[in-house]
Amino acid sequence: MKYLAGSAQMKEIDRYTIEEIGIPSLVLMERAAMAVAEEVEKTFSSPLFDKKRDTILAVCGSGNNGADAAAAARMLALKGFQASILLAGQREKCTQEMRRQLEIAGKLEIPVMEYGEFLPGECSVLIDGIFGIGLGRKVEGRYKEVINMMNRLSAKKVIAVDIPSGIHGETGAVMGCAVKADVTVTFGFEKMGTAVYPGREYSGIVKVADIGFPDQSRRQAEEKTGKMAFVLEESDLSLIPRRPAYSNKGTFGKVLIVAGAKNMAGAAYLSALAAYRTGAGLVKVMTPEENRLIIQESLPEAVMISYNAGKIMEDEEERDRFALQIEKECMQASAVVLGPGLGQQPYGKMVAKHVLSSVCSPVIVDADGLNVIAANPELTGYYTENVIITPHLGEMSRLAGKEIREIQEDLAAAAAEYAETYGITCVLKDAATVVADRDGRISVNKSGTSAMAKGGSGDVLTGMIAALIAQGMDEVMAARMGVYLHGLCGEKAAEEKGGYGVLAHEIADQAGKVLKNRG
Repeated sequence: MKYLAGSAQMKEIDRYTIEEIGIPSLVLMERAAMAVAEEVEKTFSSPLFDKKRDTILAVCGSGNNGADAAAAARMLALKGFQASILLAGQREKCTQEMRRQLEIAGKLEIPVMEYGEFLPGECSVLIDGIFGIGLGRKVEGRYKEVINMMNRLSAKKVIAVDIPSGIHGETGAVMGCAVKADVTVTFGFEKMGTAVYPGREYSGIVKVADIGFPDQSRRQAEEKTGKMAFVLEESDLSLIPRRPAYSNKGTFGKVLIVAGAKNMAGAAYLSALAAYRTGAGLVKVMTPEENRLIIQESLPEAVMISYNAGKIMEDEEERDRFALQIEKECMQASAVVLGPGLGQQPYGKMVAKHVLSSVCSPVIVDADGLNVIAANPELTGYYTENVIITPHLGEMSRLAGKEIREIQEDLAAAAAEYAETYGITCVLKDAATVVADRDGRISVNKSGTSAMAKGGSGDVLTGMIAALIAQGMDEVMAARMGVYLHGLCGEKAAEEKGGYGVLAHEIADQAGKVLKNRG
């Protein structure tokens, strides 16, 4: 697990380290600059670059981010690189640290240019040090001109200091315009703004440099500003419960999939397949009668529980029997999936209500299950702490009553707000999926590929989460791990099928391979 720092948390880590621990800011700055300089040196190990011919330009703002970049330029110049500094900010507004870096550069005769006297030309490596994580307003005027100029320079390599200038440190939003980096060298912890989109796209490869922040500073920041977000890593797969030798199918739990409408058997099949592939001991599928043959032929291992949707709507006795059956199956299940392909016919509301009111085990609500709840908000009254919802942006918009654009502006905040309001776990699906628990703790997923953007991929995710719960994993961690595992499986499928050719069932089929050599 790796921590992600928000803007306020990182500022507190900086403050506490300097003021309370007593590590001088210039010491941290030198270490940060050294990490950036080392990344530039690695670039020059490529035969495409020539140390004596290719130029390096550090574009610096007037704050400490600019000071980091200026110090990196100085280190490179002292090693014989053709490095110079362009001051994008105004000298009179420079911080004390930035003024000191400019003084040192002057004494060492390292070229320092003001923006007004700079003539854009060829530049091999750009070091972006205009803004750090504190940017809170739209980039305009002189700084907008500088960033646009940097993006037009077509440098062979652009290396951002801490975060690409113009990217919001908390939300990843583009604040009017932003530098497009190939590599971002960040300090202490990766920033939220580089983990979520669009900031993630602008950041390129993110490299986290240890510059000496003690763990005590992180703990202090969490006490003052709240728990830091995090991302899972491959070593975290070791958290998935092991499979004991002395066991039977009951050892690994029972998953109930309540899914599929007429002509929508695929969603139920994919969710059930994923649950089996991820290790569930027994999977039952409750679906309309029309889907029975299709699912039995596709997945004979699944236990079928079919019903006549028309009858349960027309016949009260049939409806009562159906309600008792749902209650019985829910009580026997270790985890329940509600919604994939369920449809939005009137019986869908009845099914959703019966499941939500009967289930004692964790329930993962997806797709049409979410649409039914959005259309019938009174169903949120059945939410309990063991509910996990897995909406994409459109479904979240309907659930929360917000525009998609508003949700995209701060994905983590939207997920956290809904999760805290209803005391549930919210898996908000996007290119960088965010998981928020009922206390608002955030994880951001960094596995996966655009090859997974296919119909049925979400159905596979629900099955994976359910299987992890059935095998004994806590529902919140199962949600986080399921998202991460889903992404790893997508990556593996893309390796075999290519970025265009992956189908949802192929994502599910990779689960066994990914888990085979888990930590």
